[in-house]
Amino acid sequence: MSTSTAAAPTTPTAATTGAAGGQTVWKIDPSHSVVEFAVKHMMFATVKGRFAAFAGEVVTHPDDPTEGSVSFSIDADSIDTRDEKRDEHLRSNDFFGAGDHPKLVFTSTRVEHVPGPTFKVHGDLTIKGVTRPVVLDATFNGSGVNPWGQTVASWSATTEIDREEWGMTFNSALEAGGVLVGTTVKVGLELEAARLG
Repeated sequence: MSTSTAAAPTTPTAATTGAAGGQTVWKIDPSHSVVEFAVKHMMFATVKGRFAAFAGEVVTHPDDPTEGSVSFSIDADSIDTRDEKRDEHLRSNDFFGAGDHPKLVFTSTRVEHVPGPTFKVHGDLTIKGVTRPVVLDATFNGSGVNPWGQTVASWSATTEIDREEWGMTFNSALEAGGVLVGTTVKVGLELEAARLG
């Protein structure tokens, strides 16, 4: 990851100042960002994966962080759990249905500023043609100018979803009790974005 040449601001407001009184748009840089998830396997183990292809924007306001927004899309067929057979199954209609629903889309509806550099980003998540509300617990990590003169900023975010609420209900019962695949999915985002304009 590129090293900032400026110290990270102490507050999100200071970091996101663009044109005076206006908003700043940040384009997410996939080469310096990670979208990953974790789910229980066999009730006691954890399997992790990530998506390789995604794009989006973060909009910030210099005076009021709650005026910001986030839009984000992920290519469903870019899923990678380091097992091609499993990835093909995850792309199927048992899970993401990537053929009919190639994108996972998040669009924020409201940003709630928690004291400090933290936020709750409320929004709608669409997977497999189903849209439901989710809340991202987000943290502003700082901003600065990279060696190429570009202003960049970073955010981290986490959430948990119940995959069955988006129609991903595939499972298999275990002889000892329980199921093969957990229903709770932990999602983690590490985002670096470049300021536009």
